[in-house]
Amino acid sequence: MFNLELSEEHIMIRDTARQFAREEVAPSSIERDKNAEFPTEIVQKMGELGFLGMMVPTEWGGSGLDALSYVLAMEEISKVDASVGVIMSVNNSLVCWGINEFGTDDQKERFLRPLATGQTIGAFCLSEPEAGSDATSQHTMATEDGDYWVLNGTKNWITNGTSAGIFIVFAQTDREKRHKGITCFIVEKGLEGFTHGLKEDKLGIRSSDTCSLGFDNVRVHKDCILGEVGQGFKIAMESLNGGRIGIAAQALGIAAGACEAAVQYSTQRKAFGKPISELQAIQFKLAEMATKVEAARLLVYKSAWMKDHHMNYIKSASHAKLFASKSAVEVALEAIQVHGGYGYVREYLVERYLRDAKITEIYEGTSEIQHVVIARELLKEMA
Repeated sequence: MFNLELSEEHIMIRDTARQFAREEVAPSSIERDKNAEFPTEIVQKMGELGFLGMMVPTEWGGSGLDALSYVLAMEEISKVDASVGVIMSVNNSLVCWGINEFGTDDQKERFLRPLATGQTIGAFCLSEPEAGSDATSQHTMATEDGDYWVLNGTKNWITNGTSAGIFIVFAQTDREKRHKGITCFIVEKGLEGFTHGLKEDKLGIRSSDTCSLGFDNVRVHKDCILGEVGQGFKIAMESLNGGRIGIAAQALGIAAGACEAAVQYSTQRKAFGKPISELQAIQFKLAEMATKVEAARLLVYKSAWMKDHHMNYIKSASHAKLFASKSAVEVALEAIQVHGGYGYVREYLVERYLRDAKITEIYEGTSEIQHVVIARELLKEMA
């Protein structure tokens, strides 16, 4: 039975993340967004607080916490700056999780420990120019050469692409086997032939860096294969199932931040001789916004709870990702409307909530893909 009661530890983690977001993240958020500046010092402090390896066991340098703790922290940080939130999400959900789940002890010592402690951050390299939602159509190839695999190809839309030190890279090792011929590699920054393109000039989450990556005869030792040869697609899909919970929590944070900003502004702005919060038209907007936030929160927390209790959370994670991302866009739009003309300028922050919200409907599985996943899981249950 789903139980939403938070423990004292959960509350402490939430409050710590909230304080960190307000005191460390918020002051520079407008300038970093404007200048597309990566939050290097903030990421280092997150590592010191244990926010970059929250679900990694303590024996590998992590915090050893559950998924619910993770989404509580993600929500609070994303309320203030979704750019910082997505850096944290990728490192936790897509990079650390995969190495912890499929890596050898040697790989955990070499790669997981520095990721979990914030000595470096990671990137997840699945998307390509012709392989987005259709992740089976990998064109990046890896060919065996003695004790090495040689990688050639291009990856697109890689979050943390210019700042990461460790990359989870998927490549075809046997094209005839299609998705069963995809293998996952751990690639370190600095290898000969491994390059990154210019940072993308994005609509939102501008303080996180996104770029393309190039592989030109990059030699990766066999001991850097994650899992087994041909297991890459399985690793990618299982990573994304959990990653959707993190992005849903990011979307929830954006929606909650926009709603809180609208409520606060409505009590201060006066029209017709009274605060606009006393106008029914505004009250109805606030009520709708708050309801969407609360519904999204329940879906996000439930998916994390199911993951913690080793239940099949695939459908629940897609429910949360689909609804929370849609709600983030809708709530941010209404927050701008409540602010009127002030909502259209940077000073009042809500325009950034809208710009940041849109990407949550696209990455780690578009809303259209979430519909496919949910329908597929429903049909499985009926079979």
